[in-house]
Amino acid sequence: MLRRLIIILLLLCGIGTGRAQELLEYRWDIGGGTGLCYYLGDVSRTPFAGSNIMAAFTLRRNFNPRMALKTNLAYGRYVGVSKGYYLPAAPGGTDKAVDVAFKGNVVDLGAQFELNFWGYGLGPGYKKLSRITPYAVLGLGATVSVTNDGNAVGLNFPVGAGVKYKVKPRLNLAFEWTHRFTTIDKMDGAVLSDPYDIQGSKLKNNDTYSFFMFTLTYDISPKFRLCNN
Repeated sequence: MLRRLIIILLLLCGIGTGRAQELLEYRWDIGGGTGLCYYLGDVSRTPFAGSNIMAAFTLRRNFNPRMALKTNLAYGRYVGVSKGYYLPAAPGGTDKAVDVAFKGNVVDLGAQFELNFWGYGLGPGYKKLSRITPYAVLGLGATVSVTNDGNAVGLNFPVGAGVKYKVKPRLNLAFEWTHRFTTIDKMDGAVLSDPYDIQGSKLKNNDTYSFFMFTLTYDISPKFRLCNN
């Protein structure tokens, strides 16, 4: 009788441990992403024109099912062609045609606050969690722009949105688009740097770029366990 009771208790503990593993919440998730990078500036005004590859490493701190802070180290490439573009001339003069084809690279280091529209995660129904949720992004970062004409360093201000989907209890898939406003006006080369000679603040008349990417991350560092052995 005692032997049967011990076996039953062991089985119940095993079931409880399995359920606890399923209901764990995690502080962090880590992973990477890839997608497209494109530039918008003095020459290009069309989204996705001259887009090229990008890749990113991400680390996210999950505060609760609705809020998180993500850090990223990303690299992207872009191209542009200024054919048909004219530099403004002095009063009484003639606009000067510019024919410049340029390639550029950006290194992006920053952090973004994420606000989930729905509580994100898996768990009992009373927690009202969803394995899929749209979210909004707002952040701050640093950009290094590299072109044939030289390098430039400045700040960037990401704004965007995305969708997260929990594939498995610890595996997350996300699609995200972010547009990064910068304090740089040399992403299209020195020739096209401030062609209108407009004196303004650092947030005006500068170049911008976008990341359009998919990320895959894995949850680490559990917050708590419902059953301790």
